[in-house]
Formats: sequence, C-alpha cells, structure tokens
Amino acid sequence: MNKTQHVHFIGIGGYGMSAIARVMLDLGYQVSGSDVTRKDLTDKLGARGANIFIGHHESNIDGAELVVYSTDIPKNNVELLAAEKQNIPLIHRSEMLARLLNEKKGVAVAGAHGKTTTSSMIALVMEYNQLDPTFVIGGEVLNIGSNAKAGKGEYVVAEADESDGTFLQYFPSIAVVTNIEADHLENYDGNFDNLKEAYCKFLNQVKHDGIAVVCYDDSYIQELLPDLKGKVITFGFDPKADMYAKELTFIDRTVSFTAVYHGKELGQVQLSIPGKHNVLNALATLIVGLEADISFEGIARALHEFTGAKRRFQVIGEYNGMTVVDDYAHHPTEIQATISAAKATEKRIVAVFQPQRYTRTFFLLDQFSRAFAEADEVIITNIYSPAGDNKIEGVNAQKLVELIRQNSNGNVKFFPTKEEVFDYLVESSRPNDLILTMGAGDIWKVASQLAEVWKRKKKEIE
Repeated sequence: MNKTQHVHFIGIGGYGMSAIARVMLDLGYQVSGSDVTRKDLTDKLGARGANIFIGHHESNIDGAELVVYSTDIPKNNVELLAAEKQNIPLIHRSEMLARLLNEKKGVAVAGAHGKTTTSSMIALVMEYNQLDPTFVIGGEVLNIGSNAKAGKGEYVVAEADESDGTFLQYFPSIAVVTNIEADHLENYDGNFDNLKEAYCKFLNQVKHDGIAVVCYDDSYIQELLPDLKGKVITFGFDPKADMYAKELTFIDRTVSFTAVYHGKELGQVQLSIPGKHNVLNALATLIVGLEADISFEGIARALHEFTGAKRRFQVIGEYNGMTVVDDYAHHPTEIQATISAAKATEKRIVAVFQPQRYTRTFFLLDQFSRAFAEADEVIITNIYSPAGDNKIEGVNAQKLVELIRQNSNGNVKFFPTKEEVFDYLVESSRPNDLILTMGAGDIWKVASQLAEVWKRKKKEIE
C-alpha cells in the first residue's frame, strides 16, 4: 500500500472499523466510509478528515482503491457488490489490522472477556511511559479519549477477535489470552473443542522470540499449556502462576493488591476501577509492561491513573445517593463479575440486562439464568438482535426471566422495551441504589437517559 491510496470502510462507525480508519488517517491515507447512522465515532473521524457517508450506496466507493469490510456486513451490501463488480480489492477488517500488527512488535489481546480493558490498560501504560504505541481497541480509552492512534513507537497494541476466527491472521510478538469460554460457537460448528484449538493455534503463532501471556487460573487455558511451543508467562491469583496477586483490598469502586513475580514481591498496585476481574487484567498488563522494559513503578503509576474503557463499568451519572453504571457485559461470566464488582460499593444493586443475539441466548440460557444471584433486583428486557441473527423458536427474554426466577433470583421483572425499563427506573430508584445496565446492544441508552433526568433535577435544586 502507498500513502496516497484511498481506503473505503463499509460500516466505519463500529469500534473496530473506526479504530483502524483512525490509524489509517493518522498514517496519511485518504479515508472514506459509510454507516447506517451518524455516531460520535463517525463525527470524530469526519473532523479528522475522513469523508463520511450516512447510508450505504454504491456511489460511496467512487475513487476507492481498497475497500475494507467486517464480518457484520451482509454479503448483499450494495457497496460490497459494487466493489466486486468494479474489481476493487476487498479485504476483511482483520486483514487490515494484521498488516499493521504483524509488521511491528504486535501485542494481540484475545479472550472471551477482558480484551478491551486489558488492551486499553496496555496502551495507556505504554503511552504514559513514552513508548508512543500504535493502538487499535474495540472501545474508547477514557484517559486518552480515543479508541485508536498511530504512534511512532515500535509497539502495536490491538484486540484479537476470536468470535469469527479472524485472530488467526495475527503473528504477534506478545499474545495475551485472558480466558476461554464457550461463546460464539455458531462460528465453530457448535463445537467448543474447535474454539479451544483455535486459541492454541493463535498462541503458537507468536514470533520466535516472543511470549504468550495467559491466565493460569483458567482451566481451559491449563489444558492448552502442554501444547504451547514457545515461551509462556502465566498470571492469576494462584501462587503457582508466574505473576500473581495477593492481599486484595476492595474499597467502593477501587481495588488494590500486591504483585508477586517469579516469587519476588514487586510492590502494591492501586486500581481506580473495581473488581477481581480487573486485577487479572492488570496482572497481564504488568507482564507486558515489564517485557517492554517499563519499570514496575512506571506501570503501577499508569494503572492507578487508568479510569477504564467506555462501557466497562463506566459511571454514567450520580444523584442523591443513586449511581447509574453502564457495562458491556453480555456473557454470564461477565455479568457475574460485574455484579460482584458492584457489590463492593455496598449499595443496593439493580441489575438491568438486555440479552444480545438469539444464538448466544440459546447456547448459554442456563448459564445466564444462574448469573444474577448477587443482585438485589433484576430487570430483563427483550433480546437485542443484530443483522444476520435469526430468531430461534422458544428462545426469548420471558423464558430467561422464568429461569432466573427458578435458578438464581426471585426478584426479577420483565419489561419488553427500553422505554418501559426507563420509566420504571425513574419511578422506583431510591438513595443507595446502584443501577447497572448491561449488554452488548443499546441498553446503554437507558443509563444515559436516566443520567440526563438526574442532571436536570440537580439543576432545579441549584
């Protein structure tokens, strides 16, 4: 590719696509892109010089010399068809990211949960310690105010997506796997063994002088350890791990711990975000930072400053002792971890969950039903179904509500629409409530609307 090339992105407003588009802009390429609606990310790209089209039309690709698409783009998309007709080269988003990551010292972060937070932590640690990394992240790093940047340093930090198998395009210097879960099985012939095999292949694609950084506490990762060929560094709470955490202290929305590496105490790390799961993310980040020759003190200082990624236990609003937090949690394990982190605030937890995808709900229905035990109140709304996710007979939100009532929490309510959820929360919320909206769809809008109502009430009082 030459720097005068015109690259067009179909679906440019998505986190993954917008991140790569941002890097391409920073590198000096001419960038255009289309999406069905305007978003904050498309506006930011437009302000940086990208030509943004709202709506898909074959004329949008005029002048493009390369067209980038993602797994979510249907095969009958008019721009995709137009590119094929005009013989314009088409490449998947992951291939474009692979070109960036494989050329430099790539740090690829994979796993069922924690990819965005861990890659955000790593990017911030490198940024704060003047390594000037390139990073491509599936969520906005709140401290940096962006999900991507083209740096001049030797490192490229990126999420590696296992959901569709595209992480096998990457040959990183450092591969991180936070955990392995039976998710996205529709892309692995419904067979969990196929997914585990893909993780093993990904970890064995590390460059000859590179390392694999994996969570020792994860039983599925432990199964893979004998098959990993290169250098492996483990992390976890288990003292058998190379890097482990001890002396954990939880206070409100923070957690601190002592890090021990190869039997030596490195010192204390204080995180400004809650949850045991974030301690694990920080341990992985410590290993990567040390491998990049950053001092423990430099890493710890940056981790203390880290305020999270957008939609990862993000505090949206507070009023009269009430707090509304939004989180991307959309898998049973994530839901349990997020509710557990919320419990450390000692508030009354109102867990609002919007299931995403009929396929995921079908495969994980029983696990979902057991994920809400620690919540004081549970609210479920209808399944959010993105394009290409077809309804499955007998799989619906009402069935999930019935199973939650049986298996984990009797105080569960069903409201079909976001509007009904919002109305209920406005009326029922009281001091000392922590309202936790969770899901990979658009449930975040409820949190934003509630925060706006509270903001108006604050102004009225003032």
